[in-house]
Amino acid sequence: MTQNHITGTQIAYLHLCHRKLWLFANGLNMEHTSGLVTQGRIIDEYTYGQRASKWQQVEIDGIKIDYYDPKNKVVREVKKSNKREGSHIAQVKYYIYILEQNGIEVSHAILEYPKLKKTEEIYLSDADREDIPIWQKKARDIISAEVCPDKINSTLCKRCSYYEFCYVDEVNTEEI
Repeated sequence: MTQNHITGTQIAYLHLCHRKLWLFANGLNMEHTSGLVTQGRIIDEYTYGQRASKWQQVEIDGIKIDYYDPKNKVVREVKKSNKREGSHIAQVKYYIYILEQNGIEVSHAILEYPKLKKTEEIYLSDADREDIPIWQKKARDIISAEVCPDKINSTLCKRCSYYEFCYVDEVNTEEI
């Protein structure tokens, strides 16, 4: 599969699980079957419902940023997770980078964790600006691979929307 633009979700998956990145980017989307994803949408809708009137959604270069505050030049991202993850930080850094590449000024990003009642400010460094093109290339390489990467057997897997797909027992064809 050839893809021009790498999305923020794909960058998050790159930092989380290469198998999830490959499956998602190659059209096997399990998010619709995940109660965790549904829970995230409900948190966003009911906890932050007033945001649409204050801030705007931005779609550019294949990414969709839920909240951008043009007055203060801040990207805001809500995560329903009950713990902070490096993949979240990578995703918002990528958003800042893409906006900058398109001439949109960004001060920083704010990651919000409603379950934790915490926020975290994220800034893009010069080192990040050098690393992100490497992330993009690596993501493209994984996505275009002919074979799906192996599962990672992590504690994160049990919360993943692809868990059942990755860990389903294979049927013994002799029993059929």
